[in-house]
Amino acid sequence: MTQPGALLPGLTAVAHAIVVISVVGALGLFLGQLRWRGVGLGIAGVLFAGLGFGHAGVTVPEEVLEFLRESGLILFVYTIGIQVGPGFFSSLRRQGLRLNSLAAAVVLLGAALAVLFAKAGGIPAAAAVGAYSGAVTNTPSLAAAQQALKDLAAPAGAAGLTGIGYAVCYPFGVLGTILVLVLARAVFRVDAAQEARAVSPEEDAPEVAAVNIKVENRNIDGLPISKLPALESLGVRFSRLLHDGRVSLPRSDTLVRLGDVLRAVGPRQKLDELVLVLGRVSDLDLKSLPSRIMASRIIVTQGSALGKSLRELELADRYGVVVTRAARAEIEFVPGSDFTVHFGDTLLAVGEEEDVARFAAMVGNSPKALNHPQLIPVFIGIALGVLLGSLPLRVPGMAVPVKLGLAGGPLVAALLLSRVGQLGPLSWYMPISANFMLREMGIILFLACVGLAAGDRFVETLVRGAGLRWLACGAVITFVPLAAVGLFARWRFKLNYHVLCGTLAGSMTDPPALAYANAVAPCSATAVSYATVYPMTMLLRVVMAQVLVTVLF
Repeated sequence: MTQPGALLPGLTAVAHAIVVISVVGALGLFLGQLRWRGVGLGIAGVLFAGLGFGHAGVTVPEEVLEFLRESGLILFVYTIGIQVGPGFFSSLRRQGLRLNSLAAAVVLLGAALAVLFAKAGGIPAAAAVGAYSGAVTNTPSLAAAQQALKDLAAPAGAAGLTGIGYAVCYPFGVLGTILVLVLARAVFRVDAAQEARAVSPEEDAPEVAAVNIKVENRNIDGLPISKLPALESLGVRFSRLLHDGRVSLPRSDTLVRLGDVLRAVGPRQKLDELVLVLGRVSDLDLKSLPSRIMASRIIVTQGSALGKSLRELELADRYGVVVTRAARAEIEFVPGSDFTVHFGDTLLAVGEEEDVARFAAMVGNSPKALNHPQLIPVFIGIALGVLLGSLPLRVPGMAVPVKLGLAGGPLVAALLLSRVGQLGPLSWYMPISANFMLREMGIILFLACVGLAAGDRFVETLVRGAGLRWLACGAVITFVPLAAVGLFARWRFKLNYHVLCGTLAGSMTDPPALAYANAVAPCSATAVSYATVYPMTMLLRVVMAQVLVTVLF
């Protein structure tokens, strides 16, 4: 055992720090993989490993610890923003507005309880903020709180108290969400399997399908493809046309005649509407008929195509191809003519072989390019995020300006940059594997450093101090907002149980709860609602942690 501040024999301060952080990270990941009835600590195992080492007196020089902690924090929140950014703004549409409102209510109720416990419950303000972050199992909010404490020049030891409060309350935060899901199922006597079958198409992800339609509507005889009724609003694309026994690629100026057969691709429900407009479903499968038409999946990697819409690319007129499907972030859909092409998009192009080859050469189609993420945009994005986080923001009613800090600044910058996607030759697309690696490295560095810094006081606080009271308050912060919002949403809005599960799990950014809900009865609506509220919840919890620090100090 080494004494606080002592170095391992024969090692410099930097070498000592690397060895300690590496061992803490490896041991913590191993602890996180251990499961009890399907529930484990996950990445939080690194925090508890750090607490153990800190309690044993194994630590890292303070200046090295601070640099590693802040570097890990920046990497983590920036990659989170890049990941959730493309879906952040679209998640506020239609039913997403209701689900995000429910998730926001969970966040705000938890924050209000944290303030109550700090003001009237005798819990130190720093510990109350940490208990809030742990009770809602949200590590970025802990990072944001610690950064805000530093910016406000809080008393010495305050940051350590937030780490202890987080660690004390985290375990019930994981279990509490699952308990609420069990409670809602019992109170309303939910038949999970039946509700999985009852999920409406509006709540579930739209299924992309294809259908062959025989034209029998005399009102459209002789009309060009571009003039067909409601074609653009239905969000469908035509990939093949059978006329006089010959299969060809339909273009915008191609005339439709009675008896023609069109192959359409789009959301299944919209295809049913299109059939009513054009005629009836044909027994022929145009895709199986001999022709020069082929379909090929093409990856966008060429700079000249990035940032342009399908309309601007003039695919049918210039290249003789039609894009019937697109995939981004592992989600497949039918793109509209205003769909903007980003680096890494996968397009299903239909056309004659030579035309598809020309189109592929134009957009790049180089899978190897995806294995080499563009690093210049990463560094530019991080720099912009740090600068943004340093700007003071005046908020009415607060005595001092609020800063987004090293947690909020890179997160907001990443959200905005991922929304832009492309700026000249710079692309803020990041391959999923690269994003995951940087994100996990960042959070491991951060949690290991937090644990090492707070470990010398953790056991004493939990056993001899007020740790049990903090644990009780954290349990209330976890359980009461979730139960109140969950029961209200089910009673007032008759929310489908699987949609409710995804919403509550997303409001806590709690993957174990999502896994539990999927284990009860697999249903895509659970994951869809989780993804709908996750971006807004993540950002709101980061901001709320800083607001709590500003209010309580």
